[in-house]
Amino acid sequence: MPISESESLVMNVLWQRHPLSAEEIVAALGGSGWQESTIKTLLNRLLTKGVVAAEKDGRRYLYSPLIERADYVHVESKDLLDRLFGGRVAPLVAHFSERRKLTKKDIAELKRIVEELDNER
Repeated sequence: MPISESESLVMNVLWQRHPLSAEEIVAALGGSGWQESTIKTLLNRLLTKGVVAAEKDGRRYLYSPLIERADYVHVESKDLLDRLFGGRVAPLVAHFSERRKLTKKDIAELKRIVEELDNER
């Protein structure tokens, strides 16, 4: 199930620390400008999608992620590459380099990654 941008903010809170009550999630997202009801709606959507679990704890529920952040990032990045760049990484990097969005630090890191990949082969 795809996770919306808004839902991913709730997931980020849960990936950092869990289990959490709805009130704790609301507090963590306090700077988002969202109402408590909005955050609870997002939690219910995530429950329906099966990416969050809720365990009863007295009169409240504690929420935990059912998917790992790394798995989510993998699926989302693969989808982006497939949709926009034919599944290839090089055109993605070329796009950012053409738009001058790569810093010297980014370039150095990319060189290091490519070198490591070459050494593995």
